[in-house]
Amino acid sequence: MGRIFDIHNHILWGVDDGSKNIDMSLRMLKQAEESGTTDVILTPHNKPNRRNVYRSEMLELMNMLKKACVQEGIGINLYHGNEIYYRMDVGERLENGKAATMAGSHYVLLEYNPMDDWDYIKRGADDMLARGYRPIIAHVERYVNVMKDVERVYDLTDKGCYLQVNSGSIMGNFGWKVKSDARKLLKEGVVSFVASDAHEDTKRTMRMDKCIRYLAKKYGEDFVTTIFETNPMHIINDEYI
Repeated sequence: MGRIFDIHNHILWGVDDGSKNIDMSLRMLKQAEESGTTDVILTPHNKPNRRNVYRSEMLELMNMLKKACVQEGIGINLYHGNEIYYRMDVGERLENGKAATMAGSHYVLLEYNPMDDWDYIKRGADDMLARGYRPIIAHVERYVNVMKDVERVYDLTDKGCYLQVNSGSIMGNFGWKVKSDARKLLKEGVVSFVASDAHEDTKRTMRMDKCIRYLAKKYGEDFVTTIFETNPMHIINDEYI
């Protein structure tokens, strides 16, 4: 393979429930590099009633992390983004810099509550599409009211959404049901991205090599290249997949 992107993670320190400090962030990035990752889009949570890092602060922290990576000899490319918990004012937050798209593109990583109603999930996707964004639905395998009917999955993809699945879900780290649903999505051929959703350096880490080997064996090298390199490059270049 060429490049391997991780488009969903929480390695920006001190801003959400992810990395606690810059030293942990560097350990996470070293683990990522050791397991083959070359490019990372930073996606700290953006949620209601939480401390949210605005785009300007995020860029400042990212530049600090880039300098620390150079000092530590870590050769990973970093880009900024957010995992945005959908609520009615998300469009306004994106426009005024209180939330960030993925690497400055029109792609937006959207998160919902696992028990949100299907109509609410669909309405959020429609809202983003109507505003000209390209929604990536984060860890879609977790949403009960999406996964109960495969036609709902196709409804999302047919209207222009992209689906992201966590590597840990595929490998069974979050239980049998989530694993089954993640692998069902892969079998249906509707997954556009697989990412770590890493939160720390011991359990929910950035290591995706085991998952990548599984996917290569099951679906072939071309599939792995598409999921981890080709599709993420469309984000970076702000192109439709």
